[in-house]
Amino acid sequence: MGKNHAMTSSRGLVGDVGLTEKFTFNPKEGIDNPVMVITDDADSVWTPIPRMCVLKREDEEIYGFHLRVERGHQGHIIRNVVSGGVAERSGLRDGDRLLEVNNCYIDDVPHTEVARKIKMSGHQICLLVLDGEDYEQVASRGLDLKSLARAHMDENCKPPRLCHITRDPDSGLGINFTPLEGQRGRFTVSLVAGGAAEKAGVCKGDRLVWINGAVVSNLTHSALNKMMKKCGDHITILVIDSESEKRYMQRRLPILPSMAIPHKLPHRARKLHLISAAEGFGFLLRLEKVPSGRTYHILREMTGGSRAERAGMRDGELLLEVNGESVESLKHEEVVDRVRLSGQEVYLTTITPQGLEFYTQLGLSPLLFCEDDAADKEKENIVPASAEENSPAKEMDVSSNLRLCSLQKGTLISQVGFKEVASEDSGQSAGLAVGDIVMKVNGQNVEEKSQEDVTVLVEEEGQFLSLLVTDETSYKKLTETETPTKDVTHTEEEENEISAL
Repeated sequence: MGKNHAMTSSRGLVGDVGLTEKFTFNPKEGIDNPVMVITDDADSVWTPIPRMCVLKREDEEIYGFHLRVERGHQGHIIRNVVSGGVAERSGLRDGDRLLEVNNCYIDDVPHTEVARKIKMSGHQICLLVLDGEDYEQVASRGLDLKSLARAHMDENCKPPRLCHITRDPDSGLGINFTPLEGQRGRFTVSLVAGGAAEKAGVCKGDRLVWINGAVVSNLTHSALNKMMKKCGDHITILVIDSESEKRYMQRRLPILPSMAIPHKLPHRARKLHLISAAEGFGFLLRLEKVPSGRTYHILREMTGGSRAERAGMRDGELLLEVNGESVESLKHEEVVDRVRLSGQEVYLTTITPQGLEFYTQLGLSPLLFCEDDAADKEKENIVPASAEENSPAKEMDVSSNLRLCSLQKGTLISQVGFKEVASEDSGQSAGLAVGDIVMKVNGQNVEEKSQEDVTVLVEEEGQFLSLLVTDETSYKKLTETETPTKDVTHTEEEENEISAL
C-alpha cells in the first residue's frame, strides 16, 4: 500500500508539472533545473498522510475491530475489521497502525492504556491511523511519528471544556444561549459577569455543543429552554470557543466529551496506590447488590492505620479498575486474584456511588476524568526496611511468576495442567507460553481436575477465558510452600461475597 501510495503521488506530481511547464533539457542548467529536481527526487520527499476515522455506533453495536500488539511488528495494529461494520464503514483497514485516540497521541503508550481509552470513549470515537506499510517505512527511516501525527492538527485549535455549573442563590446559573441566525441546532453563550457559569470555566461567545448528555444539534431553541427550566440547581455542559468549533467543522470532526478538559466536576474517579504490609493491604472487598439492582465490587472496613486507609481509600467506594484493568465484567474471585497477584503493590481506581450515578446520567464513563491520588500518597506508602525484612520474600518471589491471561478460545489443552500455544495463537499474545501450568479457569481451581474435566469447563465458560498460569519451576515451588492462590478467605452471605485483602 505504501509503495502504491508513493507511486501515485509521484505520477500526480509529474503530471501536474507537465501541464504547467514544458521542459527542454539545457546542459548548462544541469541538476539545478527545478523540474529535474522535482521529478528525480519525488521519492525522497515522500510523506505519508495519516487518516482520521470517526466511528459512531448505536447502543447494541460494536465498533467491529481488534487492537493488537504483535511480535515482530511495531505499533498498535488494527486487526479483524468486520466486513460492513462500523470500523470498516469509517475507513479502518486491516493492518493500520493507530496513532491517536480522540486527538491524544498513543503510539508510545502501553497497549492496555490504549485499549482503556477506546473502551471509555462511549458511542463515538476519533482514531488517527496510518497505513501499515507506510508506518513500517516511517519507522525504518527514523522519521518522527509524533510530528507526523500532529501535523494534521491546527495549533490554534483548542480542546472543548466540560463544565459543571452550580446555581448561585442570587444570580442563578449565570448563562443564556442564543441561536445562531439561520443555523438550526447551533447556539452561542452569553454570561453574567462573575456568575456561576463563568466561575465554572465557560467563556463569553463559546458555542454550546452538549448539555446534560444531549447533543444540542438535535435541539430547537424552545427545547433547549425547556431543558434549562428542568435542570434544577446544576447543569453540565460541553462548550468550545467559536474559532476552534469552526476548525472542527471544516475537518468534519465531532466535538466529544472524551476530548474535553474538565471544569468543576463534582465527582471524579480516584487512582490509589497501595503497598502491602505483612498483614496485607487492610481492607475487605465485597460483592454487593445496590438499590438499583446492579451488583458491584465495593471496598469496605479499612483497618485503622492500614495501607488502604493511608492510601486514602474510603468505605463504600466502588472498585472500577485493578492495575488499569476494568473489573466491571469480572467475577469476585477474578478480582481478588488480580489484587493478590499484584504482589506487594497494587493500583486501584475507585469512585463513590454518587459519582457513578452522576456519570451514568450523563452517559459518560466514570474513568474519563481521574484524580491521581497515587502521586499524592506515594511518600506515605513507602515500605520501611523493617517491614520488607519481615515479609515472606520467598512467597512473593514465587507469586510474581503467577500470571492472569485473558484470551478468546482457540488454544487446546494437550495434557492435564499444561497449555500448548501455537506461534500465531491468541494465547501467545495474551501472555501464555508453551509448558505453562493452568491453575485456574475463570477463577475456578483446576489443579486437581482431569484433562477431560478441564476441557468441559473451558467449553462451558463462554467465548472468553481468564487463566491463572505459572511456569513449571514456579509451580513446583508453590506446591512446596504455602500457596497464595489457595489462601483466599471468602464466605457467602445472602448473595454477597467477601474477601480480606
